[in-house]
Amino acid sequence: MTDRTDGSRSADPPDHPEAAPDADPSDRSDEEHADDADRPDGAFGGPSGEPDDSPEGLRGWFRWFWTADSGSLVYLRDVVTSVLIVAGIGVLLFAASGVWPPMVAVESGSMEPNMERGDLVFIADNDRFVPDGAIEDGGRTTGVVPADVAERHDRTKFGSHGDVVVFTPNGNARQTPIIHRAMFWVGDGENWYDRADPEAIGGAADCEELNHCPAPHAGFITKGDNELTNANYDQTSRLSAPVRPEWIVGTAELRVPYLGHVRLLFSGVTVVSPDAMAAPERASEERITDTGTEKAGDEGGLDAATRSAIRPASASPPPG
Repeated sequence: MTDRTDGSRSADPPDHPEAAPDADPSDRSDEEHADDADRPDGAFGGPSGEPDDSPEGLRGWFRWFWTADSGSLVYLRDVVTSVLIVAGIGVLLFAASGVWPPMVAVESGSMEPNMERGDLVFIADNDRFVPDGAIEDGGRTTGVVPADVAERHDRTKFGSHGDVVVFTPNGNARQTPIIHRAMFWVGDGENWYDRADPEAIGGAADCEELNHCPAPHAGFITKGDNELTNANYDQTSRLSAPVRPEWIVGTAELRVPYLGHVRLLFSGVTVVSPDAMAAPERASEERITDTGTEKAGDEGGLDAATRSAIRPASASPPPG
């Protein structure tokens, strides 16, 4: 009786089984290993998923952010990296140019064929890279070499003599900046009729018939390169008074074809190919009014090609 009882007891499973031996880490499933890989070191220590040791300090979180391979985290990391690269390029361009934004998109054809619609133009502060022959005003350099001086030095830029400048018409920051070429400098009160190209003064017979002559102040006489839409000086067509140095946003330094189309697309500007552009009448065509002779491109009547407006290459404040 005793023996049978003891035997039956020994055959019964124990009420309190002994703890199973520790599992071999190699026996864990691939899914478990993948789950651990997505966690920061020590973030989830036990099977219950309770936090154990989070990354310590800013350096620990930074290391986790750049080393973890979770799908959503990889996407976020790519976005952050792209933003940092673009910002870095912007800072470098600003440091080099001294102008923000440092690039503008050409939206009209008044500088053709040397600058086309949709070109992206890198500009620099006119005091940043001062070339030989730059005009001085009041003992201070303007940083701009006009066409008449550049021709004497055999210096060309963007296919012709003279610096190409971005300026605000009449210094009015509310108007779209213009990108045209500086032709020559006039002094305050100067009669510049005899210095002007007879083909670019709208048929004026003398200074009295020439707009902004005598010069109301010292500044640059400017003009677009397109002889179809910009046969006359900007001052002749009343686009702007002689351009004061302080009205100049910067000088054009580099042109990248086509890249400005993206900026123009977002700004809602329609970019037309040169072949599709109709020019039924020249911007320099004259009309007779009660007050005398005016040009077809006078104030308020300038089309986009004559104005050679530009758009900034970013959403930042002007220029441009």
